Amino acid sequence: MGARQLDTGADGLVATVEDGIATLRIDRPQAKGALTAAMWSAIPALLDVLAHDAEVRVLVLRGTGGVFSAGADIRELRGHYATAESADAYHALNATAEQALAAFPKPTIALIQGPCVGGGCQLAVACDLRFADSTARFGVTPAKLGIVYDATSTHRLARLVGVSTAKYLLFTADLIDSRQAHEAGLVEAVYGPDDAEERVYAVAATIASRSQLTVRAAKDLLGSETIDPDRVHTWEQASRASTDVREGLAAFTERRAPEFTWGG
Repeated sequence: MGARQLDTGADGLVATVEDGIATLRIDRPQAKGALTAAMWSAIPALLDVLAHDAEVRVLVLRGTGGVFSAGADIRELRGHYATAESADAYHALNATAEQALAAFPKPTIALIQGPCVGGGCQLAVACDLRFADSTARFGVTPAKLGIVYDATSTHRLARLVGVSTAKYLLFTADLIDSRQAHEAGLVEAVYGPDDAEERVYAVAATIASRSQLTVRAAKDLLGSETIDPDRVHTWEQASRASTDVREGLAAFTERRAPEFTWGG
C-alpha cells in the first residue's frame, strides 16, 4: 500500500505512516532544518493525531537531506524577541511542542544526521531514543543568543547526560560530534551515513513488532520519577485483560513470530 501521508498544517513538516511506523520529517534542508513558529505551533496537534492513530506504534523524528535541525529560524527571532510579551508567546510555543513530544504515549526515536542544535536538540532530547550517524553535530546554544534555556528542557537534558555535561553544553554553547555525544549518553549508537536510516528503521520495526502493552507500560512507568502504585495497578489490570501474554507464550512454544493485538 505504501506510506500514508498526513496533513501537518505547516510548511516544513511532513508526516507519513507505514507499517506501524510514523515518520515526522523536518523538511527544510535548504534552511538547515530551521524550525519556524508555524512548525512549532503545528507539532502538538499533529502528535495528538498520531497518538490516536491505531496504526501507529512507533514515531521516528528526522530531518531531510542529511540535515536534522539547526534550531529556531533565526530570521524570525528578532521579531519574536521585540517585546517581552512576544518572547513569552514564542517560548510557550517551543515548550508546548517539546512537552507534547515528551508526553507522546508511544515510543519515539530521533534519527539524527548533520546539525542537531538549539531547538532541534531540544526536540531530540524529548524523544525516548536517539540514534546518530557520524555526520551529526550537537549543541545547546542559548548562551550565544542571551536566552535563558527553559527549565524543563534544562532538567530533561541533565537527566539524560548528567549535570556536569549539561552545564558544559549550556555554559559553552559549543558543538560536540557524534562520538562525544555517544560517550556522554546523548545518543544510543552512532552509525555510518550509508546505513543509519536502515538501522534506525530496523529498531523502529522491532519495537513495532513487540507487545505494545509491554512497550507502552514500560514507557509510562519509566517516565515517572517515583513509583506510583495506582499507575502500576492500572497496567497490571491491562495485562490481565489482554491476550498478549497468552499469544507471546504460544508463539514462543510454537517457534513463530507473535501476533500481538493489544490496542490500548
